[in-house]
Amino acid sequence: MATTYGRPYYRFSTTLKALNISFDSILPEDILNYDGDLILTTRREAPIECKKPMLHEDIFEQHTTVIYGLMIQKLSLGYEQDLVIGIDPGQIIGLSIFYFGREIESSFNSSVEESVLHIIKVLGGLRASRKIVKIGNGNMSIAKEIVTMLNLKFCSSFELEFVDEHRTSLKIKN
Repeated sequence: MATTYGRPYYRFSTTLKALNISFDSILPEDILNYDGDLILTTRREAPIECKKPMLHEDIFEQHTTVIYGLMIQKLSLGYEQDLVIGIDPGQIIGLSIFYFGREIESSFNSSVEESVLHIIKVLGGLRASRKIVKIGNGNMSIAKEIVTMLNLKFCSSFELEFVDEHRTSLKIKN
């Protein structure tokens, strides 16, 4: 991270800590000699020419999952250039998001609408050769509600798959 401005430094460091990513703090004039893999800096402090991948303060307009995905994208970590979103519909909705073959989020939400809005932010915020949404068929009424909302609110294309959840839960004997 390379900035002398307080607010961007705070936002960069808070985001990186939330993502559990370690980082170095350097001065902007040291960017060209820095041996790290990715530079986070402001547009004003960025060198005109730099061979290292860079992200700027405008990434803060995105959700932390998208920011993490953008970092992976810049570093080209992973082999698959797919974005795969797995949804486990139910009273509590489970989300698992994979980008470039890496899991970038695993979360739970109790609201269908909030889940769909979050999925739309991720689908819209990350570039991928294929965007795949996989929905479990354990609760088809909620699954259909999610699909309907996604189709109404997200106009870009994505592949949709229903996944058979039969025999995926462990049986507990007393």
